[in-house]
Amino acid sequence: MRVSIFLVLATLGTALDLWTKHAIFAWRGNPGQLGPYWIVEPYVGIETAVNMGALFGLGQGFGWLFSALSIVAAIGIVYWLFILKAAKSLWLTIAMGLIMGGIFGNLYDRLGIPNLPDDKRGGVRDWILLTYNDYVWPNFNIADSVLVTGAIMLAIHSFRNDPLAPKSEPKATSENGKHAR
Repeated sequence: MRVSIFLVLATLGTALDLWTKHAIFAWRGNPGQLGPYWIVEPYVGIETAVNMGALFGLGQGFGWLFSALSIVAAIGIVYWLFILKAAKSLWLTIAMGLIMGGIFGNLYDRLGIPNLPDDKRGGVRDWILLTYNDYVWPNFNIADSVLVTGAIMLAIHSFRNDPLAPKSEPKATSENGKHAR
């Protein structure tokens, strides 16, 4: 059951990310071809961008490293959930399914599969634009959204009591059913 939940979330996250990237880039073109399309002007819009780095554009030019780290992370998640049995926790299963969907959505782009100009090949397609006054949040995509949601769930889990921790043993009882002292 937990494997199914994990696989459904990872698959839906990846599929929704790849479908929206394809649709938005087909509609709006590659970065710089069209200006922003405002949904709530001037706060929420759609604008194509390609991030050649990682989170917030950090690590520009190290796409190969982020690809390798994504693969290692995906293997680690599967190992942790299903070999080390962290999937006993529904919360962790959901969080890791979301994270895996984000990993695969962005890994697809990093592997250079989408049809992007040569100077953008290996970058991650982003399209969600948020601004407030002069502040422009770095563009992001659905993969980033599900990955961050899963990471927040993981952080919340780390502050709660660990549901995977062994339960304390019940107090011993004597033969007559009363607790032994």
